[in-house]
Amino acid sequence: MKVVITSTGNSLNSKFDLRFGRCGWFCIYDPANKSTIFFENQSKNANGGAGTKAVEAVAEMEANRVISGDFGPKAKSLLEKFNIQMIIMDEKNKSVKDIIEMINN
Repeated sequence: MKVVITSTGNSLNSKFDLRFGRCGWFCIYDPANKSTIFFENQSKNANGGAGTKAVEAVAEMEANRVISGDFGPKAKSLLEKFNIQMIIMDEKNKSVKDIIEMINN
């Protein structure tokens, strides 16, 4: 199972990003081997369709779950289509590392 966490930066100490389609980075966390990989969100500055493009990126990462602060209606329906679970958190003061610790507990 792979979990995508939206992030403001490309390190474990980066803050959790409440925006899905416009987040700065995606952290892919694999609980099975405790590995993390960061990918820059290529659609963060798109004029439109950032959420849809972000869903496509997450699907390509073979994620099973996405943790973010909010998802737009188009992103929600597309994530459901790909059978990717959405977890909404309002933890703007948490780091990516903090979110991963929450997953592991």
